Amino acid sequence: MGLREFKKEQTRRLLIETAWRMFSDRGFEQVKVAEIARAAMVSEATVFKYFPTKEGLFFSGLEDFGDRLIAAVREREPGESALVACRRFLLGGIGGLLAQIESGDAQALDRLRTVSRVVAESPTLQAREQQVIAGYTEALAGLLAEEVGAGDDDIGPRVAANALIGAHRTLIGEVRRRAASLDDPRMFATDVHRAGTHAFALLEHGLRDYAIKPAAAPQ
Repeated sequence: MGLREFKKEQTRRLLIETAWRMFSDRGFEQVKVAEIARAAMVSEATVFKYFPTKEGLFFSGLEDFGDRLIAAVREREPGESALVACRRFLLGGIGGLLAQIESGDAQALDRLRTVSRVVAESPTLQAREQQVIAGYTEALAGLLAEEVGAGDDDIGPRVAANALIGAHRTLIGEVRRRAASLDDPRMFATDVHRAGTHAFALLEHGLRDYAIKPAAAPQ
């Protein structure tokens, strides 16, 4: 990395960390971009140069995550399914934060709780989160369609992509739910891995025999 790129990355990290502190203290909706700029000692134009939207400051990691997920599927080994690649990527670390929690880092668990709280309090962030996830669901569907040679009228790639990312969405909710109730970081990580393994096993084996309605009891 050259000096110019290094300085740009430093500025980017400064903006993210400054914004994070302010969002966690006051909530997303209450913080203005101009305040972030002043706290970071840069111009408001500089903030928008790096992050076109305030939501992008908060969800920069989620957007990067989506890119890495698509790359993991694209670069999987020959003979490996998209499901296996997604499962390895997601359960190998629902982001670096889960890996930190798994190592016993209580601060990482606190940070996750803060993320959950700030998102829960902000309709703007909830809408943006769904938009970002929908974006990489569409990207995954496009990749799968290209790989299998699907035509425009073939819904298979869209069904597969929505099923895989649906498991991911469910795990996000499960992560946030468990973060609110568990204090042991390693137990938290173990529970999340168990839930993720179950979710992908359900996808792998299909829904044909899932939730079969039992026969009515004799009267």
